[in-house]
Amino acid sequence: MFSVVAAVGRKIGCGRGGRAVRLVAMPELISPDPRVQTSFLTAMKEFQAEGRGSPDDNSMLGREILRWSDRWDDPAEFAAYVTWLRADAAEESARPPGYVPGTTLWWADGEEYLGRITIRHRLTPALLNLGGHIGYDVRPSARRRGHATAMLAAARPVAHQMGIDPVLVTCDEDNPGSRKAIEGNGGVLEDVRRGKLRFWVPTG
Repeated sequence: MFSVVAAVGRKIGCGRGGRAVRLVAMPELISPDPRVQTSFLTAMKEFQAEGRGSPDDNSMLGREILRWSDRWDDPAEFAAYVTWLRADAAEESARPPGYVPGTTLWWADGEEYLGRITIRHRLTPALLNLGGHIGYDVRPSARRRGHATAMLAAARPVAHQMGIDPVLVTCDEDNPGSRKAIEGNGGVLEDVRRGKLRFWVPTG
């Protein structure tokens, strides 16, 4: 059994009488949670404005937008989506042929949804070539603030608890921001395949 919540850290100060006082709350990885529905919906609209969720978007996020976006406004349907997403971590859950179990965590600051990261529990030949163990997305309005680097750092010990070390993480050759986040977490470049940089990242 492993924990699916990993805080990046919280800055603590000392108040009167020596009591600890929280000065700055940092984002953290959380299990998908209905309480962030409002900010999640805003984030999904930002992704859709970039073209995510189009019929040719075969990413995890794109497939979920296609399947769920017309129902997400309904709290009951959003709760069903959260349940479905959490269930994907179970080996016995139904999934398309060729897909593997994945643990999806959301990067959130309180109730503000900032992004998502999914840890695939094992590699198929296709994932070994291009997809890797980990995929992540930071909402457009939250980019260039170091969230990708911090989110990947928080996910590494979770992957380690799952027995995965190192993890394979890939990114497009023309995505310097993602490359910086991966290398900032100790990623070592193995090679380039079909326009994808393939890095092995330690989790221990």
